[in-house]
Amino acid sequence: MSGGGGFDPSPPVSTSESALCRVSGGGSPDGASHNVIKGPTISSPKIIPRAEHVVSRANISDNALKVLYRLNSAGYEAYLVGGGVRDMLLGREPKDFDIATNASPEQVRDVFRNCRLIGRRFRLAHILFGRETIEVATFRRAQVEEEEGPGMEIEEGGRILRDNVYGTLEDDAWRRDFTINALYYNVQDFSVIDYVNGMADITAGVLRIIGDPAQRYREDPVRMLRAVRFAAKIGFQIDAASEAFIYDNGHLLDDIPAARLFDEVLKLFMSGQAVQTYELLRHYYLFEFLFPLTDDSLGEEEDGMPHQLVLRALTNTDARIAVGKPVTPAFLYAALLWEPVRIAMRPLLEQGVDELPALHQAANSVIEEQLRYTSLPRRFSTPMVEIWSMQLRLGSRSGRRAFRLLEHPRFRAAYDFLLLRGESGEVEQALCDWWTEFQVADEPAREEMVKQLGPAAAGSGAKRRKRPPRRKKSAE
Repeated sequence: MSGGGGFDPSPPVSTSESALCRVSGGGSPDGASHNVIKGPTISSPKIIPRAEHVVSRANISDNALKVLYRLNSAGYEAYLVGGGVRDMLLGREPKDFDIATNASPEQVRDVFRNCRLIGRRFRLAHILFGRETIEVATFRRAQVEEEEGPGMEIEEGGRILRDNVYGTLEDDAWRRDFTINALYYNVQDFSVIDYVNGMADITAGVLRIIGDPAQRYREDPVRMLRAVRFAAKIGFQIDAASEAFIYDNGHLLDDIPAARLFDEVLKLFMSGQAVQTYELLRHYYLFEFLFPLTDDSLGEEEDGMPHQLVLRALTNTDARIAVGKPVTPAFLYAALLWEPVRIAMRPLLEQGVDELPALHQAANSVIEEQLRYTSLPRRFSTPMVEIWSMQLRLGSRSGRRAFRLLEHPRFRAAYDFLLLRGESGEVEQALCDWWTEFQVADEPAREEMVKQLGPAAAGSGAKRRKRPPRRKKSAE
């Protein structure tokens, strides 16, 4: 490979130490013999010409093409890589366009004035085109034996804290996580470059990690979550070697910053495959390391309320995404943490605490505990608590209360949440039906609906403190 823009379809053979040591060839932790992708002893990528694949510039963002062509014109190698290439090969519409290059982040910034550099653990260049951001990463190479320096920082357990050791295209391919994400599209001759047999895995529908699974997962435990997400997203089967390690090592996620796990949770549950993702997370014993209180509260009955509420919330999320409706982490977290909040409320109610204060105390304790595992920004936690609080108020409909609730900015989300509770058997369906009808009724009909409720609708069952009798004023 030269430092220029093109890719030589007949590259010279390389037997460098980095190629020989690139990926260790271990197996699965159970000692079974599995197919583990190893680094090659010589450079021999498969070059798939344009006539033999379906990747087309017509499906690539104009801005991504601008970045590719401009980097090539500046004398650098630049390739489309990752999910964009994978999705096009699968006949899906790509959403992200990531670019890999031999230019350093600083060199990329010199080429593009609309560029900003981000990240410490993984230095990246973001090139901004209005609302679209094209991410450009410099070729990385794998750690060689115990190598550690200014660009590489590795924790004692093997987790990579900083990964900014640069290399060649071949180095970069063997450094990526899964074979299906290590395919490079060359805009100069329209070929796809494959060092890791990723095309064969795409054809076979197999998700396979590159290298020794134990080493690669320890380098970055989030790869276990990525394996689940990709399996759910594209329907691929995780191969035996790549999944064996996952079952017993979810605890490695405890070392991942809560903010990063929050971002991963959004990708897991807000990409349109939330139900399948949830089932896979539980299958691989990963869910308990993201939502331990929720996992503890689910119990064994799959058809019970906690399970059904979560499943229906995730199904609702998938349905909204499928038709282009907005979804919010506040509603997702409200559903996932509702049963832990109900459990935390019980001893408070037994102590005589009123229902609403008990809910707020329980909510605060549950949120505080959840923050140990995934962060939850206040812009989401605040409306989440409002959704919970309104569940109590939706049962109190007498007088003008129902009318006031209908005008509440969080009413729609609270109503949707009430429907989930009704579908899962937690509340009476009659209450859900009443609010459904009340919303579409005209003013006289609403007045009549409230009138027909009678005194029984004065409260939601919350314990109400009696006001102390007024003191009589003494006669002067």
